[in-house]
Amino acid sequence: MSETPEFPVAPASGSELAIRAAELDAADPLAAVRERFVLDDTVYLDGNSLGALPRAVPGRIADVVAREWGELRIRSWTESGWWTAPERIGDKIAPLIGAGPGRVVVGDSTSVNIFKAVVGGVRMAGKGCTEILVDATTFPTDGYIARSAARMTGLAVRPVEPARIADEVTERTAVALVNHVDYRTGRLNDLPSITTALHSAGALAIWDLCHSAGALPVGLDAYGVDLAVGCTYKYLNGGPGSPAYLYVREGLQERFESPLPGWNSHIDPFAMDPGYAPADGILRGRVGTPDILSLLALEAALEAWEGVSIEEVRAKSLALTDFFLECVDAHVPPGRVRSVTPADHRQRGSQVALECSGAGEVMDELIRRGVVGDFRHPDVLRFGFTPLYTSFADAERAARVLGEVLGAQPDAVAPGTVG
Repeated sequence: MSETPEFPVAPASGSELAIRAAELDAADPLAAVRERFVLDDTVYLDGNSLGALPRAVPGRIADVVAREWGELRIRSWTESGWWTAPERIGDKIAPLIGAGPGRVVVGDSTSVNIFKAVVGGVRMAGKGCTEILVDATTFPTDGYIARSAARMTGLAVRPVEPARIADEVTERTAVALVNHVDYRTGRLNDLPSITTALHSAGALAIWDLCHSAGALPVGLDAYGVDLAVGCTYKYLNGGPGSPAYLYVREGLQERFESPLPGWNSHIDPFAMDPGYAPADGILRGRVGTPDILSLLALEAALEAWEGVSIEEVRAKSLALTDFFLECVDAHVPPGRVRSVTPADHRQRGSQVALECSGAGEVMDELIRRGVVGDFRHPDVLRFGFTPLYTSFADAERAARVLGEVLGAQPDAVAPGTVG
């Protein structure tokens, strides 16, 4: 699976859309990958919150529990490769985010890794820096962590809209923490240009990849990103609460000083030296004992990516979201929803967010009818499209059921819609 697929786009409406969906699915080079996941008759469009279960995971975890833990016990740290799992699995994630080997380590939660990245970034910043820029539209945890890191390091936090960062960054900025994709709207922020603008002012770029890794190309090495973090339970399908990861640019690794210097990142962890000396390279991003069961479930989940390129995933993602929006236009009564996801492919992640009056009740009814998305306060329906297992038939059915739900309700106007 190396060639980028082309999906035909032609206007259609009504019953023609179901025929179009079948044709698109028949031409989809990723269609067979769907069989690598445990799915049912539900249309599952919430992989941007929790990815579906890859078929390889249950058997692998059963073996880990019964044989590696049950029989080998402590010998598995060496004989089963438990000790090296954080870097080994990091190297498997690396190609999906445009990173070379030895730049990604897996472990801890996203929040913990954001803390490591922000404090570590501030410690590498030039003297005289007084502020941390934070994406004003960020997921709340990023802001919480950034403010805590600022209090610890004596800096101030300044929220800035991502599109304004190039204008707002100054020589006083130590780092900027930015979401690659806005979790509410699905807007894709311009990682290359924002990173360049930050570097031009002498600041470091820290990117949160939770809603982009596994859905679109990121290009961390190519664009000179300094630090990045991300979860693995969304488009990477690692399972509920699966460990997050930390990326540190190769040229910064020997300067990176973690604010959580645990024994696992010591240069000689079994020496039990009371004095801390960091390991070389990305290993200094480790903290404590790895969470082996979750790590190895994630490793098995990543087998679903065998033979799949992130470029063809991106092509299908855009085709799916385009087709879904077309189906929404055809099936949903006029004026009932409004897309807040950018139409421009250059600004779109892999989800569609629709503003809708009574969105919470609408999503409850969609789920009752077998279409699973999610609801974000106060009025947003979110539909995540995971190209590894989402079909065009799923997109058409979801839009059709949405139209049925809204058509059965009293007339209302979507927020921001004139009608």
